[in-house]
Amino acid sequence: MPFDLFFWLLICFPLNVALLASAFYQVLMLSDLEADYINPYDASSRINYFVLPEFIAQGLFCALFLFTGHWFMFLLMLPLASYHGMLYVKRQHLLDVTEVFRVLNAEKKFRIAKIAFYLTMVIITIFRLVLLAVFYLDMDDE
Repeated sequence: MPFDLFFWLLICFPLNVALLASAFYQVLMLSDLEADYINPYDASSRINYFVLPEFIAQGLFCALFLFTGHWFMFLLMLPLASYHGMLYVKRQHLLDVTEVFRVLNAEKKFRIAKIAFYLTMVIITIFRLVLLAVFYLDMDDE
């Protein structure tokens, strides 16, 4: 049982927050590019810097849920991890400098959807942490 609290508090919560921050930063860079505050090369290189670590973290997260037996969370994470895998295999995971303006709206919408997804995952993680804390506090009272 203590492993479950450790898992949600020290692994899931920081990883969820990191994925949320990464997606938010990418949307911020795309918004700056749209408003012409940053040039396409800088925006693409800054966004591409976070793409592969995000994909690895997402895959690791999905595998962690699978191996620890959290089936609901695994099934929630699986579609996005599969999509990331498909993008990586097709070599479409990086933002191209020459086509950045053509795909700007689609990339921005996709990353906003990822923000909503990661925010939902953070809320679920906090909910699980509260449930575990109440459970452990209730066990101490008995």
